[in-house]
Amino acid sequence: MLQEFWFNVEYGMNHVLDINAYDHVLFLIVLTVPYLFKDWKRVLLLVTLFTLGHTLSLVLAAYDVISVNATVVEFLIPITILVMALYNVFTAGKSGKKEKVGLLFISALFFGLIHGLGFAREFTMLAAGATNKLVLLMEFALGIELAQVIIVFIVLFLSYVIQTIFRFSKRDWVMVISAVVVGLVIPMILNSDLVS
Repeated sequence: MLQEFWFNVEYGMNHVLDINAYDHVLFLIVLTVPYLFKDWKRVLLLVTLFTLGHTLSLVLAAYDVISVNATVVEFLIPITILVMALYNVFTAGKSGKKEKVGLLFISALFFGLIHGLGFAREFTMLAAGATNKLVLLMEFALGIELAQVIIVFIVLFLSYVIQTIFRFSKRDWVMVISAVVVGLVIPMILNSDLVS
C-alpha cells in the first residue's frame, strides 16, 4: 500500500519535473521570480491560488464534469506562461506590495484552472481501471504540490543569491528571467497543433 502511495505521489512529481514537459515549471518560475524569501506570504498566496485552480479543474475533469479538447489546453498553457512573463517584464521594478487582491491573484487562480486541465489528461491515464479514484487523485495532487514546493524554493533561493550576493538588481533579474521564458514559450505556442 505504501509502495502504491509513493508511486502515485512520484508520478505527480515526475509529471511536473519532466524535462520534456517543462511548461508547468516555466509558469512557476515567472510566478515566483519577482519575489524573495521575505515575500513568502505573497508567494504562498499566489501559489495557493494557482494550486486551488488546477486542483479544482483536475477534480472536475477526473469525474467527467468538464471535458476540454487537449489541443486547446496545450495551446492555452503556454499562453498563460507568456502572459505572466510579459506581466513581469512590464511591471519589473514597480512596487505592487500594497496590492492586496488584484489582477495577479485572479490570474493565478484562472491560469491554475487551465493547467489543471493539462494534468487531467495525465491523471486519466494513471487512473485507468482504478477502484478508488479520489485517493489516487489526492496522491497524484500531493506529488504535484511537492514538485511545486521544490521549484518555488529553487527560484526563491536563486533570486536571493543573484540579488544579494551578486548584487544583480531585482528589476534586471526579473526582466532577464522573464525574457528567457518568453523566448522559450513562443516556439511552444507556434508549434502547438492549434497553430500549425
